[in-house]
Amino acid sequence: MEDSVQHSAVTPSKSRLARTIAKVLHVRAAAGLSPIDGFQKVKSEEKKRNTKLHDHLKVDLGNGNHRKSFEKINEKYRNIVALEAVLAKIFSSISSIKAAYAELQLAQFPYDADGIQSSDQVVVSELKLLSELKQCYLKQQFDPSPDRALLSAEVKEQNSVLKTYEIMCKKLESQLKLKASEITFLTEKLEESKRENRLLEKRLNSSGQLSMLDNLHMSGLNASHFVPVLRHAVRSIRSFVKLMVDEMQSSGWNLYAAVNMIHPDVEYWKQEHICFGFESFVCREMFDSFHYPNFSLPNESLPNEENRQRLFFERFNELKSLRGKDYLAQKPKSTFGKFCRAKYMRIVHPKMESSFFGNMYQRNLINSGEFPETPFFTSFTEMAKRVWLLHCLAFSFDPIPSIFQVKRGSRFSEVYMDSLSDEAFLQSNNIENKPGKNEPAVAFTVVPGFKIGKTVIQCQVYLSRP
Repeated sequence: MEDSVQHSAVTPSKSRLARTIAKVLHVRAAAGLSPIDGFQKVKSEEKKRNTKLHDHLKVDLGNGNHRKSFEKINEKYRNIVALEAVLAKIFSSISSIKAAYAELQLAQFPYDADGIQSSDQVVVSELKLLSELKQCYLKQQFDPSPDRALLSAEVKEQNSVLKTYEIMCKKLESQLKLKASEITFLTEKLEESKRENRLLEKRLNSSGQLSMLDNLHMSGLNASHFVPVLRHAVRSIRSFVKLMVDEMQSSGWNLYAAVNMIHPDVEYWKQEHICFGFESFVCREMFDSFHYPNFSLPNESLPNEENRQRLFFERFNELKSLRGKDYLAQKPKSTFGKFCRAKYMRIVHPKMESSFFGNMYQRNLINSGEFPETPFFTSFTEMAKRVWLLHCLAFSFDPIPSIFQVKRGSRFSEVYMDSLSDEAFLQSNNIENKPGKNEPAVAFTVVPGFKIGKTVIQCQVYLSRP
């Protein structure tokens, strides 16, 4: 039996699978394993792994039928390979159709007539091939060289997959270019909007807003002249506060901790309302000593009361049409220059300046009698100029307007106050109607108020939760 099996293993006419099986049988016979019913005894684990193979090897070797059994196995193997070849052709055709469809989509935009026609032809030819494969399968007409067909189908499928990826890359590149052009367009629109905003802000904040006061006479001063100058100053204060808060955020400040140092234990209705806390600090420092001539700056002489009113009115007219930094460049040792130095030192703490700019350059330059030309100081100078203008105009009145602010915890009064947090009124309406329970209270004053004779200009306050 060993000779017979060995002879079969070396017979040239047998297939590769048959030779492999014969070698396995030969090795087991040489190892001295006892045959049982024409089969070699194997271990239980090998039997589990090779159950399918043993089913094919149930042949009667003792009766000399092994050659026919190998031929049956070889025929089954060829059928399996042929079926695999058919399946491989089907999948390769499907991959080709997918690639052609992707190419067809790509050719739609931008429109490519040749690309569309070429993709359509590929789809039609592949559908025809699928139809032919179906007929061949039904008629059991398989490829005579299935191994070669398998390799050819695999190559075709890989080429189709590669083509699909290339088309997807082109599509993504096209989308990327489109997005890039959109980004460029939107960036240009953003820059244009910024330019327009800067122009509008410049117009809004420019001294042209005070053109109504060009032909103003000191004898005709009244509250209607004071109010636009005050609003002019408040806008510049808010612009500077916004810049300061942006610098704080860029420097990694904890805004809540910082504003809590200004007004402890205040609950803000909205997150963005903390800017009111910083604005109240800047207003408090800028308007401190407002009711004293020249903000009570040291070493500043004043004329007698008869000429004092005219002096401040002349200062008002002199400065209102100029930019703050231009005036400082012309007169760095003026009273306004001293005012800018004093207020900058009070508002911008050394640690704040160091965290914003990484050095004390601006502070040192101001202390030496010069003024920096940085955007931050330019914004501060414009704010200081408008507060100084309001101060000069106030001391041009007779009698001089008085300034006031409201203490924390005070009841809200519509006569003297203007609320910056309307949420307090909405909240109070939802609380049970009890005396003293639903009336909003003042958390802090943001912008001070003024009294000019019998006219009251309301202060702006932030209301806390009732």
